[in-house]
Amino acid sequence: MILLWILCLAFGGLSASCVFVIMLHVTLLINHIFMAQQNKKTRTTLQDVADQVGVTKMTVSRYMRNPESVAEKTRVKIAAAIEEMGYIENRAPAMLSKSSSKAIGILLPSLSNQIFASFVQGIETVTKANGYETLLAHFSYDELEEERKIASLLSYQVDGLILTESHHTPRTLQMIKNAGVPVVETMELPPQPIDMAVGLDHEDASYNAVKRMLDAGKRTIVYFGARLDTRTKLRMQGYDRAMNEAGLEPKHVLTGVHSSFSLAHDLLERALKTYPTLDGVFCTNDDIAIGTMLSAQQRGIQVPQQLAVVG
Repeated sequence: MILLWILCLAFGGLSASCVFVIMLHVTLLINHIFMAQQNKKTRTTLQDVADQVGVTKMTVSRYMRNPESVAEKTRVKIAAAIEEMGYIENRAPAMLSKSSSKAIGILLPSLSNQIFASFVQGIETVTKANGYETLLAHFSYDELEEERKIASLLSYQVDGLILTESHHTPRTLQMIKNAGVPVVETMELPPQPIDMAVGLDHEDASYNAVKRMLDAGKRTIVYFGARLDTRTKLRMQGYDRAMNEAGLEPKHVLTGVHSSFSLAHDLLERALKTYPTLDGVFCTNDDIAIGTMLSAQQRGIQVPQQLAVVG
């Protein structure tokens, strides 16, 4: 599995093999959902919150509709109980009578990175064949926004969640635990996954990709990094390790902003000014890699003869 993901990283985009890996794990998720339905944990209800606070269910219901309609002290207690118990408002009461909503929620950090289009396509190949629909939510790499979107998806009684980040807020973890639905964390291999995980070792993948560039004779290889999140830093560590082992100084051109084709143009311009003998670029993702290739072609730089680009 790791080898397949290395090939994805080395050549850009999701290959057919990589899509197959995603499809395989979505199949496992669906199988897990079937098993979970047999002994699915009961979610926290309005009555549970009411019992915790010591008020009636009607009071909690009134609070949910209009918090100002409840006395301040009671309002504070209800809010605290909801936070502590991970209560999720049910927006789809019609689904309560069914054992399954036949829907899986997918959390996407970006709508511009093309890898996620192939990611969703692979997932829906499996979900469609098994009679499931997908509900997509975008959170812009923001943990608090992810928390809000997960709460929204769970309120629609989704049967499972597919996540694309491995770092979550405590409330997100509590909500997922309370919901008792199967979860797959993707893109990374967290040391303590919530449930199931499918991804890659970003450091090793980057290390192998850069080693391949070095074996091809490239020496002035620069790392292009954007957003500087966990995955970007892990990839940079792999790049650094390969360069250090080759007796070469790691070279970084970094920015904290989100990746884009136009951003790659700026990164390449900076790299060419700083490293005139530049003959290789290792990019943190596809957007930067494609943008770098386009910018190089505009400058009359031949890829890969004069400049090798990996992302």
